Amino acid sequence: MSEHANLAAAYIAAWNETDATRRKAMIEKLFAAEVAYRDPVMQGDGHTGIDQLIAGVHERFPGFRFALKGEANGFGDNLRFSWTLGPDGIEAPIEGTDFVTVTGGRMARVTGFLDKVPAQ
Repeated sequence: MSEHANLAAAYIAAWNETDATRRKAMIEKLFAAEVAYRDPVMQGDGHTGIDQLIAGVHERFPGFRFALKGEANGFGDNLRFSWTLGPDGIEAPIEGTDFVTVTGGRMARVTGFLDKVPAQ
């Protein structure tokens, strides 16, 4: 697996981790200390901010899981991958694409786009 694919897989694993202690360790390994995350509905900075975002998703969507959609790709310090979010066994109601800047092998900036969301 390429470095880009490994980073995307670790990112999905961190977002799926429900144990706070394990998740914090994953976040510290995967993300730069000054990481910045932005998408149309939420934002977070630093390891604490990322952890709060993930915890919030688990609270809002209990039982939902993230999965990679297709393959991650990238070049240099740039990474792009798509994902799905939904309960196991049915078509995921939420899909997105994230663009990541990597610094020193860790995610430094994540910009997320929501490709598919349920009607409100």
